[in-house]
Parts: sequence; C-alpha cells; structure tokens
Amino acid sequence: MTTETVDGWRPFLERWSGEWADAQAPDAGSADEEAVRARWLGFPPASEERIRALEERIGHRLPPSYRTFLAVTDGWRHAGAFVWLLAGTERARPHEDASGLSEYFPGELEDDPTPEDELLAGMWHRALELQVESDAVYVLLDPGDTDDAGEWALYTWAPWHAEPPERYASFCAFMEAMYREFHRLQGDRSLREGREFVNATTRALDASVETARLDALSGRYEEAAAVLVDAAAYGRPRAKGLHDQIRRLLGETYLVSFDGLASDPLYAPELLPVLLAERVRTQRSSALVGIPVATRTTRETAQDLLRQLSEGTFRYVADGPFGEAVEQAREQARWGDTDAAWHTLRTALPEWRPLGPDHLAPVGLCADPLLGPLITRERGRELLAIPRAGRAGRAGAGQPGEPPAPTADLDPPGLAWLADQGPGTFLSSYRFVLVEGVEPDALPGLIGAEGVTGLKDPATPWEARLGSRGVRQDVTWEDEAATVVGRAGPGWSFALEPRPGAHLDERRLVPPGSVASRGRRAVTVWGAAGGGGLSSGVFHLSVAEDGEERYAITVRGATRTKRGPVPYDLDPDRLFAADESPEDRLGERRTLEALGDRLGVRLPRFALEHGRLHSFRTRPWNRAPGPGEGYVTFRMTPLRP
Repeated sequence: MTTETVDGWRPFLERWSGEWADAQAPDAGSADEEAVRARWLGFPPASEERIRALEERIGHRLPPSYRTFLAVTDGWRHAGAFVWLLAGTERARPHEDASGLSEYFPGELEDDPTPEDELLAGMWHRALELQVESDAVYVLLDPGDTDDAGEWALYTWAPWHAEPPERYASFCAFMEAMYREFHRLQGDRSLREGREFVNATTRALDASVETARLDALSGRYEEAAAVLVDAAAYGRPRAKGLHDQIRRLLGETYLVSFDGLASDPLYAPELLPVLLAERVRTQRSSALVGIPVATRTTRETAQDLLRQLSEGTFRYVADGPFGEAVEQAREQARWGDTDAAWHTLRTALPEWRPLGPDHLAPVGLCADPLLGPLITRERGRELLAIPRAGRAGRAGAGQPGEPPAPTADLDPPGLAWLADQGPGTFLSSYRFVLVEGVEPDALPGLIGAEGVTGLKDPATPWEARLGSRGVRQDVTWEDEAATVVGRAGPGWSFALEPRPGAHLDERRLVPPGSVASRGRRAVTVWGAAGGGGLSSGVFHLSVAEDGEERYAITVRGATRTKRGPVPYDLDPDRLFAADESPEDRLGERRTLEALGDRLGVRLPRFALEHGRLHSFRTRPWNRAPGPGEGYVTFRMTPLRP
C-alpha cells in the first residue's frame, strides 16, 4: 500500500471498514451502529488548516503517512482489537512521559547504551500520543526516530502485555498490522459464534495458501514460506500449520505447534512425535502440558509415544518406496554411516507422498532417534528444495525440475580428526579397537566383558557410558570400557570409548585388539590430549594379527617407546617432532592420518558427536595385579543428612 497520497489510503481504509461492518453480528447490537450503517470506521477528513494547526501545536511537520491519513479521515475507530479510538487533529497531544514509563523502558542507561535504548529513553518525552480510547494501550509517534522518507517510528505498549514497547517503522506500518490483527481475531470470534468470516481478502489469502502449498511441494519453499507467514498474520486456517512444517525442517522449534494438525488423527502419527521429541529433549518431562491431545485415546497414544521417545525406541515409519528408504537409512545410521543414510533418504524424497492436503514433507524424521540428527539445517533446506509428491521442480541450469546440488558430507575421511578436538571436549581423549573382517554385532563375542552377550540399543556415547554404571556392584581392578560400535570402512568395525575414566599405564595395558585378532588383524589406539593429568599428552598404538602383537608404539611427552618392526609410515621418531608441543597434538594427528591411509579405515565423527550407536562393555584393558602388587579403589557417594 502506498500512503503518499490520499488515494493510497482510501481503498485500504474502505476495504477495512466494509469487512468490519460485514463481520458484525446482525442481532448483537453495537455502540458503533452509525459506523456499521455507513460502512466506515473513520470520520470526515481533516482540512489542511486543521493539520497545520496540529503541526504548529507540536512544533513538527507530521510524518507523511499520518499526514495523508488525516486528509482521508480525522481519526479512526477500532484500530485492531485493543485500540478503540485513534486521535485526529484535535485530540492528538504530546505524551511528555505522562506515566513515567521512561524509568522502566529502557530503564537506567548503561555507560555505552545501544542506539535503540537511547531512542527509547527519549521517546516517552518526545512522542505524540494517539490513543484516545483503548484497553490501556499506548500508541505513540516518535519525531526523534525517523527514516529517510521522514516517517516517524510508532511505539505501542500495554501493561498487560508484559513486553517492552513494540516498534513499527511508521504509522502506515502500524495500521497495516492492526488490519491483520482485526482479521486474525475476527476470524476466531466468528468461528466461536458459528458464523463464517469470508470476504475478498480472506478468499485471496486462502488461495495464496493453496498456491504456497503446491510451491512448497515443488521445492520452492522460500517463496512458499513468505506467503504462509503473511497469511498466518491474518489468521488464515492452514497457514501456520503448513509454515511450522517448513520451520521445523529448518531447525526452528520455538512456538512450533503445527496449529492443531498434531491432534488430527490423519496427521498425528507424523507430527505429534515431533512435538513430544522436543519436550523430551528440552524438559525430560513426562507431562503433556501444552501438547495437543483432543481425546482420551490420543492422550494414551501420546503417553506411549513419550515413553518410546524417552527410551530412544521410537521409529519413524512411512509408506511406499520412501518408507523402504527410511528403513535402509536407519540400518546405515545405526552403524554410524550417517552420510550414506542421508544419501538414501535424499534419493528417495521424490517418492515421498503426503498423508493429506496439509502435509508438506516428512517432518516426522525429526523425531526419530537415529534419523532425526541427520536433518541439520543445511540438509533441511536441501530436503525442502527437492520436489516431492510427484510435483515438478523449477527449471534450473540443467533439465527442468533438476534437484538442488547435494550438501557436503559431514564426516571427514580417516582418523586424523580425533586429534583436532579441543581440550575438555567429549572426544579430546579416547580409546578404540579396530577389527578386520567382522561386523559390529560380532564384537561383544570377541572382546565383551564377562556376562556381555550382545549389543545394547542405540544410544549416544554419553548415555552408553551412564548406562554402564552400576553394572558391576563390586569394585575391582578391572578397567572395562563402555564403548559404542559401528563400521569403520570396508571390512572393518570399531568399538570406541570417549573420555576414558582410566589413565593409560603401559605396564598394565592389555590391548583388547590382541584378543580380537585371532584369525584377523586388529588395532588398539589410546589417545589423551595434553594439558595436565596422569594420562595427558599420551598416545598408544598397537597392531595385532592372529592373536599376537606385531608392533606397538607409545609416546608420552618426549619419550617414545617402540616394540616390534614398526612400519616407516608409523614410526614415532619421524612423526613426533621434538620441537613440537604435545598440546598441539601434531604427531598424534600425523600418526592417525597414516594409520587411516594404511588400513583404509575411518571413524564416523557425526555419529559419535550427534548420533546414536549400539554399545557394549568390553573386557578389561589392563591385567590383573601380579605377585606383590596391590590396588586401591575409591567410591564416592552423596552424603544425606
């Protein structure tokens, strides 16, 4: 809308007035019967003389949008739901901080206040007050906060809103927002009264929502999102529910509710788990407060879903070829190959089909404990940009409908990335075993602790570590590792423990790889970052085959120990330079890089840092105390008064 001329304001105000008049219940009675009959919320226009008189009274030329507004109507009724009468030329007056609100907004200025705070501090004294009748709402035009066009910013504030003043760029922007508020609240009011709120504006908005839905399915999600945001501001049905699906796939969770779709039996299987998963992630609560459950049946379903999500056993399912891809991707993800899992999902996305007309994308993936972490913001954008549900995409540089370029894989090659972890991070120290020629589910049978018969359900490395506590009630010398497992490249599996609780002692170390190597090769690696502590700045590597150690290296500070014929590319005398600080971990990085290249192995960083993997407890990494040796154990328990 242009407000530079009277002709710019008039159609907008006439449309607003007519829609307001049509929305009034015919038998409800109204204090504004004259406005209903006239289909006009305004008043006669203000003359140029009256406008100039106001300007002389306040000592400023009025901003363009308010000045031309007054030339159309000298005041306005029902600017939204909470301002019942806006001032015209006679009743607009300087505010002069009449309520002392500058004491609270922004309060006492700091030594280096922001420009916004400085403007707000002076606004209460400078502003032109426009509200005449309202629900305790202040409407203030600030001549000290202007733009290049001469427009004054407008601020609103209400004590019941519990928020700082809201700023609008101009009087025009405020009126447009109040028009949207009228639509949003009138639609709800009419629905409660059993009447329809339908007019040319609502019909145009609803048509734009449907167009946006088809655009989103065609991969044009950014254009669709802009349209849906506008329609939602008018309170149009479907708009927020559709837009929330886009927002969630872009990594946004604040105020995502899907606007009633999560309680619809058609869409609840897809959307309700997403809301509950966020509840589990942020609150770890079993309460369903704020979760849409319409019936006892849906409440029981929600409770069951909440239990599955809390235990990490929830599984997202879909129909057809895309559902088959989901199962394949889950199998890849549970062994750590998250990049391959994403490729599987991405390839199958064109085959995805919605549950109904208000379903835009497989949002339910976000709730899956294994597949949800794969949907990063970048991949969410990629997912949304891929045409789905049989829709054709936009014409690109290649063929029409060509999908977007794939996002880069998240896992680095090899092993060297382990040495790049900063001090104090979850993987700044680690120990792992690589075993050739076996699948990950065979590792417990090779190096599992006594009584371990298989793998536990997928969990984060931290959860796996917590889950291993309390397994042994007796305190012993045995250093058993709580490891997560997965595939380490073609023909290799790994078992890794981040931040081992034990310290590396070469005199008592019994590498599990030696046991696992019967009939195959196996590698044991233990690394700890520098910076203090018993095992800081330590790196150990041993390679075994057919049950015997072939060679091993240990580097602790400037001391290098070698056993057996260490290959040239792994020789610590060559890889660990004497003039390098152990805290930089450069020698460790070179060794890990050489080991990865030699064996063709890798460790899945993304799955270890963000995903969920199977786990088990290994056999001890140390030997039993020998003759004349002893050990001391400490147990810490909380004191209760």
